[in-house]
Amino acid sequence: MTTLTKRSRRTEAPTSTESRGQEEEEEQKSRATDEEEDGDSKALRLTLMEEILLLGLKDKEGYTSFWNDCISSGLRGAMLVELALRGRIQLQPQSMRRRKLSERRVVLKSDAPTGDVLLDETLKHIKNTEPVETVASWIDLLTGETWNPLKMYFQLPQVRERLAKSLVEKGVLTTGKQNFVLFDMTTHPLVNEKEKERLLQRLQASLLDRWTNEPHRLPRRTLALLVLAHGSDVLERSLTSLPDDRYEIASRRAKDMLEGDFEQQSAKVTTPAEEVIWAVLAALNRG
Repeated sequence: MTTLTKRSRRTEAPTSTESRGQEEEEEQKSRATDEEEDGDSKALRLTLMEEILLLGLKDKEGYTSFWNDCISSGLRGAMLVELALRGRIQLQPQSMRRRKLSERRVVLKSDAPTGDVLLDETLKHIKNTEPVETVASWIDLLTGETWNPLKMYFQLPQVRERLAKSLVEKGVLTTGKQNFVLFDMTTHPLVNEKEKERLLQRLQASLLDRWTNEPHRLPRRTLALLVLAHGSDVLERSLTSLPDDRYEIASRRAKDMLEGDFEQQSAKVTTPAEEVIWAVLAALNRG
């Protein structure tokens, strides 16, 4: 994963039904908060995975950069964060002997289906796995980056294509084909420019007009979007439309927040979902 660079000047326990209802209500409040911040409650409801893919896709070409080797891990991290925001998973609680984010394991909070196929596949793996795994291990397993042949079945296949098809169904992308001499590739060019622009403005505003020096004061889905965009190596690309002076301000703030002390930030969280967000960032920043 590349870091933001300065740009030269242009020339565990089962939950009850009541508890599940509270989790869904909490997620609805989280989404409502972000919609209020965006000023557009009628915007499409995209998952974090769809938002990260949308940020990574080239608008006209309809595919992600061949040089981006981080987005696959970033999309799996987005699944874990989305499950945490929906009240399905959390990290093991801290004990007297405080453990680092990288050492705390993911535990099931609720096995209620989410209605999203990719999320429910991931939730099923987490539910049926003993002993429990860390966030970093789950990202590797879901990506297929494991040396253990007995764990290869954890890999989620064709994640980008499945997410792209979902965005096609929502009217954000379309489907096409492009010839690369040796092979043809299915592409998904952008057709809903307004939705992409809304997403970019939301991300940029969180580092500029709506900036706060305390990340825990950001809406959780906005914090998650920043973390995942950085971990997927699509954040810098999302800031390139800014004028030079605002680009440098946004880049500096993003670097200070996202390349700082994750343990210190996680100590300030107020919800289990925020702990998962910082644990995912720590995992994606390993390399």
